[in-house]
Amino acid sequence: MPGVSVEDQKVRYGIDVPILVAVGLLIIGFVTWGIIAPQQVFDVSGAALGWVMQNLGWLFNVLAIAMVLLLLVIALSRYGKIPLGLDGEKPEYGTASWAAMLFAAGIGIGIIFFGPYEPLTYYLAPRPGAPYDAGSMNAMKGAIAQSALHWGVNAWAIYAIVGLSAAYISYRRGRVPLMSAIVSGLWGGNSSSIPSRIIDALAIIATLFGTAASLGIGALQIARGVEIVSGIGPTGNTIAMVIITVLTIGTIASAVSGVARGIRWLSNINMVLSVGLALFFFVVGPTVFLVNIIPGAITEYFGTLPDMLGANMAEGEDMQAFLSSWTTFYWAWWVSWAPFVGVFTAKISRGRTIRQFVLGVLLIPSSIIVLAFAVLGGTAIWLQRRASELDEFGNTLAVADPGSAIAPDGTVDSLPLPAEIFYTVVEQLPGGAVISALVIVVLAIFFITTADSASLVNSQLSQRGNPEPNRLVTAFWVLCMSGIAVVILLFGGENALNGLQNLVVVTALPFAFILVLMAVALVKELRHDPMAIRDHFQEVAIENAVKHGVAEYGDHFALAIEPTAPDSEYATGAEFDSTAPEVTEWYARTDEEGNPVEHDYETGEYLTAPERTGEADAGDEAGPGSGDEEGDSAPASRI
Repeated sequence: MPGVSVEDQKVRYGIDVPILVAVGLLIIGFVTWGIIAPQQVFDVSGAALGWVMQNLGWLFNVLAIAMVLLLLVIALSRYGKIPLGLDGEKPEYGTASWAAMLFAAGIGIGIIFFGPYEPLTYYLAPRPGAPYDAGSMNAMKGAIAQSALHWGVNAWAIYAIVGLSAAYISYRRGRVPLMSAIVSGLWGGNSSSIPSRIIDALAIIATLFGTAASLGIGALQIARGVEIVSGIGPTGNTIAMVIITVLTIGTIASAVSGVARGIRWLSNINMVLSVGLALFFFVVGPTVFLVNIIPGAITEYFGTLPDMLGANMAEGEDMQAFLSSWTTFYWAWWVSWAPFVGVFTAKISRGRTIRQFVLGVLLIPSSIIVLAFAVLGGTAIWLQRRASELDEFGNTLAVADPGSAIAPDGTVDSLPLPAEIFYTVVEQLPGGAVISALVIVVLAIFFITTADSASLVNSQLSQRGNPEPNRLVTAFWVLCMSGIAVVILLFGGENALNGLQNLVVVTALPFAFILVLMAVALVKELRHDPMAIRDHFQEVAIENAVKHGVAEYGDHFALAIEPTAPDSEYATGAEFDSTAPEVTEWYARTDEEGNPVEHDYETGEYLTAPERTGEADAGDEAGPGSGDEEGDSAPASRI
């Protein structure tokens, strides 16, 4: 039993009308409400956030910890040898290309938005209970370590559990890469049942709000950059709204025309520009300072990891405010992005073993992102310290030069708006004006590639996993994401960032429960994987044979294979039933209705005449863009 790939099944794809209509109407209703009464939406979402944090915030924290542990246990156990594909199947991409694509998935708007802002914030206002004071030498390392927690291994573990599950069920179990197809194994359902549709709908909603949050902060940062570079000054939300409109049109044009190759080309350019941007900060900025601080920050990260992960809502109001604004918010954001990034990592990891997948996804992108935060955040901290008066131990006493400080009075209250901090940092470096203009271009490309790729995944989820989804449906999801981003902007000013936190956490909560079910379903299926069963047989058979050989013949004996009685103490599978339904029923080729069909596994031929694979339901083929030649492999752009 070498496994079954979804490509070997006869699947009838088509638009899942109930999901499309239900989720579509829900989002249209929300956007309408947000445009008519943005303050009311802000207040209601804020109240919902408070309830979620107080009562269920622990769930996100448990996920961030448990998923890392579970994945490492799976990878380092005998399950780690199982391929995400058929036995003997080679990886679709070479190691270098695979690592580069994981790197690309980790680059996005959030790195530029939060890169300087987040570490500088922790430097000026450390986590409650942190073992260092604001502005101290230890605060420099602690600030970068806290950022590494939020963007590193724990974040990618949430993505990896979805990616691993999707790759396993698709390329080894022969099921479509739907969130419902992963979980339905727990109760033997299918993707057309009501519970399955609810699961896929919740995944779409979480992805819409999580991606829209990135688009919203991206539009804010582009707008502020345009104001600074052009010299026109503050314009409120006017430019941001124009930017969302223009970039949405560009994204829709991409979705409808199927220029996936162009999107990949833009993503590769953006990856190069992003790396160049980090190198610019490293070379032109405080190189020696960064070289010295990064190793210390890494050590600080591992040393304080238990304390950072152990922070919880029971530690007082200050901790509750910190977790709501930062740690728990991030865990929820990663949960909302998990369907999108998970499907992408699954798609590029076919043929890799589970061990390769887990270690690669956990370590490669997170290491790069943490280094980027260390460089961008370290530069911002260095500029703040350069403008400050320090004592003999390097601790901040006061701000000596408010005009060149990022925070003029040395507190977070005097920091510029988050969307402006990146430009404030760049202005103090040589060539800052050119870099500011370049960043606007980078952010615009991130906006388009993120919206295009995320809407493609949502389109697949709403079309029964179709790898070539209808482009008009894809364009519809682009409009939904942009509409949510507009609502976030209408919250206005500092409320925009608070508003996206409210919406992300609340909408990600249902999918957090689904992630738990997903992890349970994955472990259950791995226990019955043919390779895992053979591995267990091998272990028991050799152990029994060696015991028997030593007992009967001493030091000199050879192993042989011969039948035994079922109740023999030497029977390899005495406690195992190889005909049990949970072991055998999944291993079948199916028709468009999911019914098993006769298939000769030696010749690879169906014994009955198959219909065209992937045939759409009647009426689903009409309209432009019913398929996208390369749309299913458009690069992911993470937050």
